[in-house]
Amino acid sequence: MPKPVIAIFDVGKTNKKLFLIDENYQIVYERSARFVETVDEDGEPCENLESLKSSVYDSLQQVLQMKEFDIKAVNFSTYGASFVYLDENGEPLTPLYNYLKEYPETLKQEFYAKYGGEEKISLETASPILGSLNSGMQLYRLKHEKPAIFDKLKWALHLPQYLSYLITGKAIADITSIGCHTQLWDFNKNEYHHWVTSEKIDQKFGAFTPADSSVKTEFNGATFQVGVGLHDSSAALIPYLANFNTPFILISTGTWCISLNPFNQEPLTKEELKQDCLCYMHYKGKPIKASRIFAGYEHEVQLKRIAEHFDRAAYLFKHLKFNPSMILKLANKVPENLIPQTEFSAVSAFPERDLNLFQTAEEAYHQLIFDLVKQQIYSLNLVLNNGVKRVFVDGGFGKNAIYMHLLATSIPDIEVYASSVSQATSIGTALAINDAWNENPAPTDMIQLKYYSAIQRTIES
Repeated sequence: MPKPVIAIFDVGKTNKKLFLIDENYQIVYERSARFVETVDEDGEPCENLESLKSSVYDSLQQVLQMKEFDIKAVNFSTYGASFVYLDENGEPLTPLYNYLKEYPETLKQEFYAKYGGEEKISLETASPILGSLNSGMQLYRLKHEKPAIFDKLKWALHLPQYLSYLITGKAIADITSIGCHTQLWDFNKNEYHHWVTSEKIDQKFGAFTPADSSVKTEFNGATFQVGVGLHDSSAALIPYLANFNTPFILISTGTWCISLNPFNQEPLTKEELKQDCLCYMHYKGKPIKASRIFAGYEHEVQLKRIAEHFDRAAYLFKHLKFNPSMILKLANKVPENLIPQTEFSAVSAFPERDLNLFQTAEEAYHQLIFDLVKQQIYSLNLVLNNGVKRVFVDGGFGKNAIYMHLLATSIPDIEVYASSVSQATSIGTALAINDAWNENPAPTDMIQLKYYSAIQRTIES
């Protein structure tokens, strides 16, 4: 008898995969698609929409033909800040512009002068000023720089909703995409910001649809439920929300280290915005206060510097063990290690350190992590509120014992865990519409945890 499954399309900037997940949330099939790049009219690299569309159709057709699986539902998660502009026939009008595309300064100044200034807009939309990463600004640019194309525009869909549209033919808007550093959503009024309605842009988004909803759809002779799609950062949080009721913060570590607090709905302040805080949106429609630092990128840059200075291979540091006596030695050697960080900084103190101060590569690397953790604690405190009992760390730093022990030592009143969920984004995307395809409740053992204690207890043991 065929195994009931949900098909999840997980579309990142460079990795694009299709997963089949069974009723017990085990991944039973995986297929990768090749990243295909093209260029826009300015010669800048961007996603190849035609290739992406073909990949979705081909992959879905293939798994529908597999007799061992019964596709009960389909859902999508993708990177954010990316719009697909469709005409009345559902055909793209432009390339899928890269969210790193430089935003014209004159148009930017015109926009903020017209609608109350950067600080006002940022506070109301819980979005730092990020240029094209504020996806609403991309749509404003299209309207004012390419009015002929805008006049043909029927739907402006964020990428997750575009993929859903490919299967259902229904144009919809979703809060996890609309509400994440887009400058489209007024977090105080819980509606589209007034600039969006003033520009009549809200008419281009399709029907506002709950992120946990789905629609019955027929595709190539098969019938199944199709979700609306989710922004990947919001999707990755869902397994934690499904498994833990006690307030927690998730530090998602990669190139960026993002501290997500789904239990903090306090409005962002001017000071928090200046320190790179923002709000994501819970798939149930609640704000998620977040702070972020570029620590993963800095780690890689400084790791290379240490490796070159001490003539060591960089990969050897990935498996370096935690040395508590070295931490105590560094606390005496570098007195500022014992002083909490009191100001926001885009980078840690380590780039300015003279590597000749350290006797070994191991000592220098421990100091690098020491500095990154100090910066992380400052960032964490920006979103930390009363009631938070646990901090979960997933991603690369969750596998770094030095980082984890120092983090635990820095917040001794809070339990610190390295956590891992296999394919958290895809699992979260499936969980969002669990009731539409799965007769079983969400499992409570999908997250693997490893507890870390402070240095003092480590030494005693």
